[in-house]
Amino acid sequence: MENYEVITSDEQKLGRVVEIKGDNVIVEHGMLHKTRHAVPKVFVKTDGSDEVVRLTVSEDLVESSPKVEDGTVDEKEVARHYGLAAGDPAPETEGYGELRPDDPAVSAEQQELRSGVEPSAQRRARIREGHSEAGPHGRQIIPADPHEGP
Repeated sequence: MENYEVITSDEQKLGRVVEIKGDNVIVEHGMLHKTRHAVPKVFVKTDGSDEVVRLTVSEDLVESSPKVEDGTVDEKEVARHYGLAAGDPAPETEGYGELRPDDPAVSAEQQELRSGVEPSAQRRARIREGHSEAGPHGRQIIPADPHEGP
């Protein structure tokens, strides 16, 4: 892929691939004052028959990306510039893992306990053990309607 011509998504000739570092392709462009920029491989499509690399990003996005200086690539900064998940560090956690009542991670069982309702898992266990008004096969017995005649 080195020395392949680089064409951006807006069909602009950007420069040439000079090397590959980690998950990035290093592109050199410019006539008199050459600059190098890293482009994540996920935005690179290689056409070996024409010795061309096509990018799925625009020329402006590449030119505004962090420059590669002294051969070092700041991979987090490059990922952040292109909007990749690797550019954002994991958020700091707060507390000791306690859940707030309005937290969407609260389970249905926890909500039942808080509201004073017997959790369905406990209710099913109680029915299986025969500690309820249950008939054969664990089915609840429904008493006859006292308002109906014999």
